[in-house]
Amino acid sequence: MSKHRSGRSASRREQGPASVAGLPVNKNDEVLLDIIGMTHEGEGVGRVEGFTLFVQGALPGEKVRARVLKTKKQYGYAKLMELVQASPDRIGPPCSIYDQCGGCQLQHMDYTAQLAWKRQLVVDNLQRIGKLQVAGAASRGTGAAGAEAASPAEGIIVLPTLGMDEPWRYRNKAQVPIGVTDGGLVGGFYARGSHRIIDMETCLIQHEDNDKVVATVKSLGRELGITAYDEETGRGLLRHVVVKKAFRTGQMMLVLVTNGRDIPHLDAWLGSIREQLPEVASICQNINTQKTNVIFGNDTRVLWGSDVIYDYIGDVQFAISARSFYQVNPVQTEVLYGRTLDYAALTGSETVIDAYCGIGTISLFLAQHADQVYGVEIVPEAIEDARANAKLNHMTNVKFEVGASEDVIPAWKEQGITPDVIVVDPPRKGCDPRLLETILLMKPERVVYVSCNPSTLARDLRVLEDGGYRTVEVTPVDMFPHTTHIESVALLELK
Repeated sequence: MSKHRSGRSASRREQGPASVAGLPVNKNDEVLLDIIGMTHEGEGVGRVEGFTLFVQGALPGEKVRARVLKTKKQYGYAKLMELVQASPDRIGPPCSIYDQCGGCQLQHMDYTAQLAWKRQLVVDNLQRIGKLQVAGAASRGTGAAGAEAASPAEGIIVLPTLGMDEPWRYRNKAQVPIGVTDGGLVGGFYARGSHRIIDMETCLIQHEDNDKVVATVKSLGRELGITAYDEETGRGLLRHVVVKKAFRTGQMMLVLVTNGRDIPHLDAWLGSIREQLPEVASICQNINTQKTNVIFGNDTRVLWGSDVIYDYIGDVQFAISARSFYQVNPVQTEVLYGRTLDYAALTGSETVIDAYCGIGTISLFLAQHADQVYGVEIVPEAIEDARANAKLNHMTNVKFEVGASEDVIPAWKEQGITPDVIVVDPPRKGCDPRLLETILLMKPERVVYVSCNPSTLARDLRVLEDGGYRTVEVTPVDMFPHTTHIESVALLELK
């Protein structure tokens, strides 16, 4: 029989078998918890006699009854059974499969509260990991505004999170895994923490046109008897359906990721897709025969139409190919890059280096206002795209080079290239330590750090601060509403 007890008042005598392990709770125990915080993955945090339990779906400030699912030495996991006292920030998630799907984590939290929580996540990381002083940090748990003006001596200003006026239907790219359920072709998102596909007809954070294309491709695939790839056996054809939508031009690309080159009934399939989806300008096939959860293989071919679609960020045009990286929220990308440009404070005479330049999105944005921009990226295909995008926009004051930033930038220094501003936009793991050393050696007046991970941002800011820079201001930007992800832009100045 499970035990109902408060996390605060459970006596040792009540614990039964749990006391053998020396823990105050055991698997299947039911406990009353006060939720005192939320992890970076969106799980509520409660404590039983100092022992931490993570509860999916619980919000800070709530009192919940939860059943213990699993315990480890320092912490455990529990399932939310009953909301005893709900947070004023709790709302009903509008998505019908939210409880099953792992795509969003925060739909049950009011959007204004999401923005406040994301700002606090950045503040907490700066303080805990970076050991950095944040201005007005005593105002923990305040609303989205939550930041107060402060002099530099009082610490880093962390501004309110820049959110969206309309935080739905913002994604321009869908990557939908395909499987079989009850003999029929299904496609959707993986259930939380698994590789079981939840069939989905509509996703509230995807552009409606992406939903329509995926649904049509699935329907036609069923009619034509197209098989789905099976991860266990390695058999079956269709692995993923990838759809890209250019918000500004309206053009769309469809990529069929297949386990092999031959597609049965290809002409019929292409004909039906073109007839039912006239907005699709490009249909490509990517072949991936590897036993892997990586989506794309190395071989891509055009089945019909163009090899690229075009879109804009601000005044800059970009060609988007089947495998090129392009920010998935174009509205907030403009906000993010706008803040990057503000922090770079360009007057037209500066030399700028863009480390981790990708397909040149930030580089070309900056090149409109700088004398010369140098972009470096380790992925050769991305640099090809970057050069093509520079040509597309008739920009001659930008140069791209393939290689690791920490190798290429010192070589540029030897050639006499001395940047006034260095912009970094690294992957989640943050900057390579050698790149940080290079920045400290080159001593640009300003460093603008664009981050998708507050913990590695805080770690790297600490290194730059110790090397002679001062972090002036950080702006969190909500690129992915209703998920736990948060982007930030930080401005550092040479002391």
